[in-house]
Amino acid sequence: MSRSRNKGKSRAWSQRQERDRYVREARSKGFRARSVFKLDEVDRKYSLIPPSCRIVDLGAAPGSWCEYAASRISGDGRVVGVDMLEMKPIAGVETILGDFTDPGVQKRILERFEGQRLDLVLSDMSPNITGIRIIDQAKAEQLQMSILEFCRDALRSGGSVLTKLFKGGSMVDIRAQYVRDFRRVHMIKPAAFRSESREVYLLACGYELAPERGGD
Repeated sequence: MSRSRNKGKSRAWSQRQERDRYVREARSKGFRARSVFKLDEVDRKYSLIPPSCRIVDLGAAPGSWCEYAASRISGDGRVVGVDMLEMKPIAGVETILGDFTDPGVQKRILERFEGQRLDLVLSDMSPNITGIRIIDQAKAEQLQMSILEFCRDALRSGGSVLTKLFKGGSMVDIRAQYVRDFRRVHMIKPAAFRSESREVYLLACGYELAPERGGD
């Protein structure tokens, strides 16, 4: 790709950012990314984050969801953000640098909560896209299965997970996997999603903890 074409794409992206009201609002309110308003809308509708909530944000960088979550908790509430990219510090947020699918990183996450199971798992992650549909669908499904397996190890009975999916492909199969473990599963497209986006959120509430896993 030519340098001039790259410059043209970069200019178009910058212009779109400047026109985007959510980008402008995020800046004016001191948040790191427009995605904060997606979480805000879901939280307002479903009362997702009570003050005492124990939360992990998987794929947290640049940190807007951690910022929002930290603003909502108090007392015994706790927020841990996990990403392979370093984040600038956020008041009230603990961070772990690493790949959450690594068992060693998962162990570190659980240690941060001192043996207590989590109330909420957040993930706005996307797999690295190749542009080859069948490969990208398989990677998206693999990522969701990793998140679900982590939920089985980490969530308390009655806990919730909010995670990003893409319309089409394996979305129906992924939803079916969550339906097996949670009492209620919602598909949500917040207003802050761009109109052309294929992204949706899956919110699964009321985790049913298997008896052999124990915990609170």
